[in-house]
Amino acid sequence: MPRPQVLEQIKEAEEEADEIVAEAEAERDERLSEARERADEIRQAAEQEARDRKEQRLEAAREEIDDERTEILEEASTEQEELEARAEERVDEVVDHVLEVFEEAVHAQT
Repeated sequence: MPRPQVLEQIKEAEEEADEIVAEAEAERDERLSEARERADEIRQAAEQEARDRKEQRLEAAREEIDDERTEILEEASTEQEELEARAEERVDEVVDHVLEVFEEAVHAQT
């Protein structure tokens, strides 16, 4: 094969190799770009899921606190009623005792 043809074939092979490399680099860049976009979508979805779970947990905690508050208020109300009833039962006893102390004080002054 004559030398100019060999040189031409080498030149064509080099150009073809350069095209293949350029196409491979372009494809690599495109895949990297797609991978970055996908990673960003996954990150955003994960962040949204984390926010949703946080909100669900906060809502559950609020409900639990409200339930506990209601229970405490009901217990306090019941306890208040019991204390009032016990105090009412002792009113006559306390009045008698106060009168007794008063009478003793009056007798002590005379």
